[in-house]
Amino acid sequence: MASNRGAGNREDQETVSGAEVIAQALKKQNVDYMFGIVGIPVTEIAVAAQAVGIKYIGMRNEQAASYAASAVGYLTGRPGVCLVVSGPGFIHALGGMANANMNCWPLIVVGGSSDSNQEMMGAFQEFPQVEACRLYSKLSVRPSSIEAIPFVIEKAVRISIYGRPGACYVDIPGDLVNLQVNASSIKYVECCMPPPVNMADASAVSAAASILRNAKQPLLIIGKGAAYAHAEDNIRKLVDQCGLPFLPTPMGKGVVPDNHPNCVAAARSRALQHADVILLLGARLNWILHFGLPPRYRADVQIIQVDICAEELGNNVKPAAALLGDINAVTTQFLEHYSKRPWQYPPNAEWWKVLREKMKSNEEVSKELASQKSLPMNYYTVFYHVQEQLPRDCIIVSEGANTMDIGRTVLQNYLPRHRLDAGTFGTMGVGLGFAIAAAVVAKDKNPEKRVVCVEGDSAFGFSGMEVETICRHNLPILLIVVNNNGIYQGFDAETWKELTKLGEISQVGPPVSLLPNSHYEQIMTAFGGKGYFVQTPGELQNALTTSLAEKTVPSLINVMIQPQASRKEQDFHWLTRSNM
Repeated sequence: MASNRGAGNREDQETVSGAEVIAQALKKQNVDYMFGIVGIPVTEIAVAAQAVGIKYIGMRNEQAASYAASAVGYLTGRPGVCLVVSGPGFIHALGGMANANMNCWPLIVVGGSSDSNQEMMGAFQEFPQVEACRLYSKLSVRPSSIEAIPFVIEKAVRISIYGRPGACYVDIPGDLVNLQVNASSIKYVECCMPPPVNMADASAVSAAASILRNAKQPLLIIGKGAAYAHAEDNIRKLVDQCGLPFLPTPMGKGVVPDNHPNCVAAARSRALQHADVILLLGARLNWILHFGLPPRYRADVQIIQVDICAEELGNNVKPAAALLGDINAVTTQFLEHYSKRPWQYPPNAEWWKVLREKMKSNEEVSKELASQKSLPMNYYTVFYHVQEQLPRDCIIVSEGANTMDIGRTVLQNYLPRHRLDAGTFGTMGVGLGFAIAAAVVAKDKNPEKRVVCVEGDSAFGFSGMEVETICRHNLPILLIVVNNNGIYQGFDAETWKELTKLGEISQVGPPVSLLPNSHYEQIMTAFGGKGYFVQTPGELQNALTTSLAEKTVPSLINVMIQPQASRKEQDFHWLTRSNM
């Protein structure tokens, strides 16, 4: 790390640059991954990070880099770093910071900024970055000197993972990056302690357990907070021991396997609307769960909230019981309570009959849609064939409106933290960044694990150039683009041809339409990967078989479906209000 800048080998003559101090300080905090785009003034930081053993993944857009770094935080519990240049580069990363904060994922953004001695002078890419970041982060700070960097980095990492996880921003003036200081003046801070684990008040647990015991129609909702807390073993025990029906939120899928007999995801609407007691583990009553309010829920529903964040308790509803604590620890408290006073919800209760009848009905509708022989294919036919061939332990990344929502109902997850999607912020463009992060982490921990990224054609367009990143780093990701020629819905080639006769480009088709039959697979082949353009179930099956057998080369399957394809009729949509 340090270099000898003067005569002799005396320690007081060894100097170190700001870039080297940043890299070493991050390494001291057990940060292993950095994503970004280099340029003035941060290139040297990326080089220094590589020198200390931090894996640097160069991306094609700062948004994708910040999405990737935040996904690392979710998957590993330690924040990934997004490295960006000043001004526009920093601004591009704000989308990822907002997404990380909304998802409650740890993230560190290190942003270069204009030289401190040029502040307020109109410097190159000058922008009030520290101030701008305060809305998007838990901490936004500029070190006052190179000597202060280790302290600031430790605090940023600690704040990103303590309490409700989120994004932190560290601003680095350009003149600090290459400035040399005496190595002996740098005092590195030891790695911060793991987040403290809090247990709920024992009387609150007892009260909540009694409410659940007296429920006629109970429901357990498992959120991604439960996945982040690594609470899967205890929650599985609670489900099995108490015989509770459970419903996972999109990224809560896999905490208890989707094929568990108590999973009522196929009757989601019915379960939410008729449950009289709901135990909420690591999920918030936001738009994804319809705010916990009628008509999506019973007016008299009793909700037991378990959350790590005190401010979340009582949000939108007055809970029957509010338990502040770590999801895994609180679930242990429930298990201990029920081990002393055993209870199991009757497996022959009328509530189970209602749920299973609805599950059977919905599953039959989905199977009927999947079995349709007409071409182009519909969503259900595509996902039926994808589900048939997916490895059980693969990480599924998904984004796009109908693609993501329908895929969530058909594509199964059997392991926790194995599904990544648009999340709480409903962010489009996250898919390839998330997939890259998942593949990089998997490459270190389990090289055989596959990452499958299922995208709508519109969603793919947000970050399609990250295909080059995938190929450059030789990440064997399978991308599946479900292509309906539009946003929500599109047009077939013949209809599009008629529309273009209108002449004026601004009037060609409605705003949701995209160019029909676009060959997105050629983006993959342009960079050395394998691309497939498929239009029939047979072609899809063959492409899936070939791609999944390929362990070293990334692939993209461009699947053409009906331009007007949509989801089956549901009791209600995810959004409370939607015209689509």
